[in-house]
Amino acid sequence: MHKKKIKEIFIGSNNKGKLKEIADLLPKSLKIYSNLDYKIQSPIETGNTFQKNSLLKAKYFSKKTNKICLSDDSGIEIDILGKAPGVYSADWSGKKRNFNLAIRKVYKEIFKKDKNWKKKKITARFICVLTIFWPNGKFISKTGKIEGRISKSSKGKNGFGYDPIFIPKRKRLTFGEMDPEIKYGIDHRFEAFKKN
Repeated sequence: MHKKKIKEIFIGSNNKGKLKEIADLLPKSLKIYSNLDYKIQSPIETGNTFQKNSLLKAKYFSKKTNKICLSDDSGIEIDILGKAPGVYSADWSGKKRNFNLAIRKVYKEIFKKDKNWKKKKITARFICVLTIFWPNGKFISKTGKIEGRISKSSKGKNGFGYDPIFIPKRKRLTFGEMDPEIKYGIDHRFEAFKKN
């Protein structure tokens, strides 16, 4: 993160869980704006990669606010499902963004592929692309990923999205069970953030 140059930043997201996580990663000295201050509809994500959607959102919100904008696009890839839901991770939660629905769909789709999946290790990863976009058109995009597996059942109330079903490599708890401070220090968003 270019601490010297950036004094304020707009976080381009309407996802409250994501907003909190990104805000917690940023330096405390930074003035943070978000859609809690502005009421801007999110753009339609037409990209077929995390990179394209991250840039699309950062550019869109930067143009709307005339501020330096930080946006991310992230999701979960599950190997047995051919890396689905991937960039469509949010879409699996329906119009109302109900991730309980999305999680049920994940389990249903895995079961269709392998009825004995609970006896196996279902590998997966979270991917995040963070983009900082300046009003002059300059931008930086960085990718972070964390490998892990799908838990046999949904566990934990922390985090958001698919956190209750993802167990990072070499860990026993899902992201949903982890203390947020621990999760923030190892997850895909932090990995991308470290590179900026």
